[in-house]
Amino acid sequence: MLDASGLDLLFTKARTPLRWTTRPVEEGTLRQVYNLARMGPTSGNCSPARIVFITGSMGREKLRPALSAGNVNRVMGAPVIAIVAHDPLFFEQLPYLCPGEELRAWFAADVGLSEETAFRNGTLQGAYMIMAARALGLDVLPVSGFDQSMVEDAFLVEQGWRANFLLCLGYADFDGLPERAPRLEFDQACRVVE
Repeated sequence: MLDASGLDLLFTKARTPLRWTTRPVEEGTLRQVYNLARMGPTSGNCSPARIVFITGSMGREKLRPALSAGNVNRVMGAPVIAIVAHDPLFFEQLPYLCPGEELRAWFAADVGLSEETAFRNGTLQGAYMIMAARALGLDVLPVSGFDQSMVEDAFLVEQGWRANFLLCLGYADFDGLPERAPRLEFDQACRVVE
């Protein structure tokens, strides 16, 4: 079990940044983030998430027109912008990822099931990326305010991947950060059924 400082790092004291410092994020750290996140469970070990890390000015300028106006400054200021995507043809990797289960043909025959599975499990893997980044000392800003088609055309069309959300990664400047927004209490959001 994690101690209080570990829980603080991942959840209790972790905050979503509004601004970033200029401290760079090394490629080795991005590799560590992915290598931790890929270990999280997915159904049938399907692992459909695909990630594009944008680290330079050319990539940022390709992304800029796709961002909603309210997100431009926060996203463009991040040292790294990750496009969390999924591969609709994830099932082509299932003979490697889940040998002996014969799952490839099952998903290949049902487009609706494969798309639902790819989106759900790719989103789950994106959440693992958030936790992995925080565990490695990075701050994380998830972003859904962007034009999906523009992002896919600019970055994903060649692979056929589908964009889900963006993750800005870096080291935050927390000066002037407002109080944390409230969260729902257990009794407001949960039911226990026996």
